[in-house]
Amino acid sequence: MQTKKRPVFLDLQVLVRHLPVPGIVSILHRASGVILFIMIPVLLMLLNGSLSSGEDFESYKAVADNPLVKLILIGVLWAFLHHLCAGIRFLLLDAHQGLELQTCRKTAKLVLIISLSLTLVLGVALW
Repeated sequence: MQTKKRPVFLDLQVLVRHLPVPGIVSILHRASGVILFIMIPVLLMLLNGSLSSGEDFESYKAVADNPLVKLILIGVLWAFLHHLCAGIRFLLLDAHQGLELQTCRKTAKLVLIISLSLTLVLGVALW
């Protein structure tokens, strides 16, 4: 007679440390999608408000000059760029391109490098 195995305690910190790069890219793709889902309506409301009059534009510009707001906007820029790069990678995987283990790992690292590099370049240019 078999005894039932009790559920195993999974330590998330240990799991995350041993997560392969494609898994990290996948999780970040989902997280960046959530960030974009939340922030795009906010950004559209800010754009709409800034276009209403010259005085409103100056007040929104003053808010956007705050370093904390700039960091948040750079975070949203990263979310967009990572989501875009990872989305292209996932579309290629869906088309059965790059399914080999080594290629999959290389493309995952490439997504991280490209999205962070583009964020750095555009963030410095826009700061």
